Amino acid sequence: MQRLTAWFPVAMLAILAAVTVWLDHEVQPPEAGVDSKARHDPDYVIENFSATRIGTDGRPQHTLHAKRMAHFPDDDSTHLDAPRLVSFRGKIEALTVTAKTALLSSNGENAYLSDEVRLVRAAREGNSELIMETTWLHVMPEAHLAQTDREVRISDANMLITAVGLELNSETRVLKLLSNVRGRYEKNRPAR
Repeated sequence: MQRLTAWFPVAMLAILAAVTVWLDHEVQPPEAGVDSKARHDPDYVIENFSATRIGTDGRPQHTLHAKRMAHFPDDDSTHLDAPRLVSFRGKIEALTVTAKTALLSSNGENAYLSDEVRLVRAAREGNSELIMETTWLHVMPEAHLAQTDREVRISDANMLITAVGLELNSETRVLKLLSNVRGRYEKNRPAR
């Protein structure tokens, strides 16, 4: 019995040490490795992001602003909150694109804008401002294409067009409305 009471404190310390090691193991964050690549966690986040691309003539070609930008290394995608892209023609703002959110693919070949997507072509050369609104838009910058399968509303000072689906080639300036196209045209009346 004396032997048992002599070993009792040693046994309690061994059990306490084992429980401590187990608890330490349970509260540690997962190790970086295969599991961290499978998770969709941002590796960096930028608040109030702004970038400008400058052309060979030294003038801005376009600017991109966002309230928040987050990059995800697992799929190399970039998520933007409240993006605003302004494209310039010379010194003049030619086109402004806004949305609540946007997703940019890893290689920049695809941009997916969603929620209150709005494209505004500035007034120019006797043409009024042109506004296009939809809920989702897939933009392929290198191919100069934008498309959606959702409802679209296009308006300017004289017309209103609604449709479902759109394909726009910014290089050829060809706009295809895919289905359920309706339009109204009213020439502006001179002020009296």
